[in-house]
Amino acid sequence: MERTNFIDYIRIFARSGHGGAGSRHFMRNKLTALGGPDGGDGGRGGHIILRGNAQLWTLLHLRYYKNVLAENGEGGSKNNCTGRDGEDIIIEVPLGTITRDEETGEVEAEILEDGQEVVWMPGGRGGLGNSNFATPTNQAPDHAQPGEEGVEGWKTLELKVLADVGLVGFPNAGKSTLLSSITAARPKVADYAFTTLTPQLGMVEYRDGKSFCIADLPGIIEGAAEGKGLGHRFLRHIERNSALLFLIPADSADHKKEFDILLSELEQYNPELLQKDFLIAISKSDMLDDELKEAIAAELPADVPHLFISSVTNQGLVILKDELWKILNK
Repeated sequence: MERTNFIDYIRIFARSGHGGAGSRHFMRNKLTALGGPDGGDGGRGGHIILRGNAQLWTLLHLRYYKNVLAENGEGGSKNNCTGRDGEDIIIEVPLGTITRDEETGEVEAEILEDGQEVVWMPGGRGGLGNSNFATPTNQAPDHAQPGEEGVEGWKTLELKVLADVGLVGFPNAGKSTLLSSITAARPKVADYAFTTLTPQLGMVEYRDGKSFCIADLPGIIEGAAEGKGLGHRFLRHIERNSALLFLIPADSADHKKEFDILLSELEQYNPELLQKDFLIAISKSDMLDDELKEAIAAELPADVPHLFISSVTNQGLVILKDELWKILNK
């Protein structure tokens, strides 16, 4: 059964803990009738911490956690006793996760390494007790600080797939077939548009035990940057790729136009994507003879390298791996 529960965007309400109030207290016992101030400090509110976990691939485990509320710090008490800190909440997320404030759109945290921890929303500082304010001229201060409030708001967690190479192409360009041919990944392959509904990752084994990661992203159509089709939702994943492999089928009516449309959608979404390294692969080339290959090559832009491949007959796949390795390690 095909797994379709890839979750790459989560919206939650989060609040870090409030700091505990400082204590306003004076020492009073059977031996000391008028002791000095001994109010303790309040405890820190609980942090909300993000931790990278290389074993996670989606944000599915956060799907039903709409409210993440950290514990408040306890107030200080007599005898200069500090209140207990609020318990921290640790949220484990897959590598490639970024968090944003929903209102401002500002990026607040980014997780790229396994085990990396970021204090995403710090808890409020605990207030100082009145013992901190005693001075030679004010030996009995009658005030203490309240605890600071925590941070709260609606936040978004967004996953951008980490891969060395991203496969870019129209639906039915042969991206899933190529991925299944050069990696151990087994994406669904069928003869209809939008067969791939979620990003698929695979490791390409290269020579001498070397490897690199390639991602098959859902097909982009004209208008994807404006929200048409599935491409708009997954264009964000392309931002993480070091190189982009444009897959254009040999039976396309206009190979250059197809490449230009794909390039235009990337530029509309994020102009910085045009700074990446490009490689064009003409798929399904087993149906072409030398004359047709020359005609197609003449259509393609001269400043972007290209090659002809066939995932069915394995034509050109070794050369494709070599070219991608060169691009990634130049």
